[in-house]
Amino acid sequence: MRKIKSRISSGYKIIAVDDERGILDSLSVLVRRLGYNYTGVDNPVEAIRAIKEGDFDLLILDFLMEPLQGDEVVKQIRKFNRDLYILLLTGYKDIAPPLKTIKTLDIQGYCEKADNFDQLILFIESAVKTIEQRKTIKYFKDGLKQILDSTPRIYRLQSIAEILGDILLEATDLVKCKNAFILVDNFIFCNSKEESVYKGVGYFDVSPDEFAKMLTPGFMENIGLARDAKKCKKTEEGVVIPIKGDMDKILGVIYLETDGLSNVASLLEVFATQVATSINNIRLHSLVSIKNNELDRTYRELKQRYLDAIQVLRLTVDAKDVYTRGHSDRVAYYAVEIGKGFNLGESDLEKLKAAGIFHDIGKIGIADDILFKTDKLVDNEYSKIKEHPLKGAHILSAMSMFKDVVPIVKYHHERVDGRGYPCGLKGEEIPFLARIISVADAFDAMTSDRQYRTKLKLADAKEQLAANSGTQFDSDVVEKFLDILKNFDEMQKEIEYTYFVYK
Repeated sequence: MRKIKSRISSGYKIIAVDDERGILDSLSVLVRRLGYNYTGVDNPVEAIRAIKEGDFDLLILDFLMEPLQGDEVVKQIRKFNRDLYILLLTGYKDIAPPLKTIKTLDIQGYCEKADNFDQLILFIESAVKTIEQRKTIKYFKDGLKQILDSTPRIYRLQSIAEILGDILLEATDLVKCKNAFILVDNFIFCNSKEESVYKGVGYFDVSPDEFAKMLTPGFMENIGLARDAKKCKKTEEGVVIPIKGDMDKILGVIYLETDGLSNVASLLEVFATQVATSINNIRLHSLVSIKNNELDRTYRELKQRYLDAIQVLRLTVDAKDVYTRGHSDRVAYYAVEIGKGFNLGESDLEKLKAAGIFHDIGKIGIADDILFKTDKLVDNEYSKIKEHPLKGAHILSAMSMFKDVVPIVKYHHERVDGRGYPCGLKGEEIPFLARIISVADAFDAMTSDRQYRTKLKLADAKEQLAANSGTQFDSDVVEKFLDILKNFDEMQKEIEYTYFVYK
């Protein structure tokens, strides 16, 4: 995704008022070294005008000045600005304003002038922290009010496109960003295949076809991570917010491209809850006017474009290495044959085909020097290799159409004795279809040439499966596959003339 330029300014604006130019010059050096924006004014009347017209966070104010003393300056400022943080300076302790006056005028700090600026620096840094806390409180207060005010707008009865557009309008206004999109699972709106409704604004105001081209592996992984963890996922460019419905069911995600997210994650989650309520309200009352033909076309386009993107990624993995080319297709074939041996239904056979094709998709993020290494991998290299099931699961989790395939991909390297990865599941804790993929994957790896070894003979590969039955592999799956492999020659002919593409 696109990068956002980082802000180089702290954003805090400090104005100093003193009728001695030398003091202002010294403060200029001090404040700018601390990283804050600085304005110095030597006339208190002009300073009042500047504060009224400007947007300052902190005022450093001399007490004894002409034609107005500091307390009079504060009185006039407080008539139109009650939020400005004021730090009073004086070089004459005996004639400083009394404590009662300081409290009445809401002056937050008092400091004596000195050659050493250490005390003043502490006052300034303390003031900035207080200002930051104030801004955060105000932001949340204003944000919650804005969320409540937006509720009637996003609850209105209108088309899905208009509803999603209104949601994005409110979300972008909440965090002051221009580029965003929302992906909502289609089953929320109607009883058809689980696909996604897409709406984007700004940079993402594009067709599903163009949107699919923006989907990098890392970005798809972040979407999957947010859905899986059911929490906001901060990225380098913005944030992915899962939309949680009843029973924590994920209804979709909102993505906001903004770098100003240090304190707003919880506020965005509140907004996402409102969005979920709005979407559930639409579903429960069935009062939204849906243009079925238009939506169906959008769903088909988005599904196909996403599948195309996934296919490109997995073919990229295969194409990296001549030794593994066609591996995913063969694993899919063997897995489906095993599934047929267990008399599994068409739905499970489709899952096995998809999982076989996409089981190594997570390897797209592994460096070539590790992936193609002919020597034994060191511990940190092997750890990188072991990340690919999770990465693949997160990439596929980005869209709900793959939700039943995700656990198969995630757990296909688990062992029934609990010594596998990534989670160390054992026995029946491992999904049955993942146990099938594990056997199919291992068999094709053993019977294929690799950089570090030549392929095993069929008899040797079968012996390896039998030897690891009940430890690495599910014994029932191995037994079934060994029986199927009696027709290995006929299977090879079928593989030779069959090219698998998940449809």
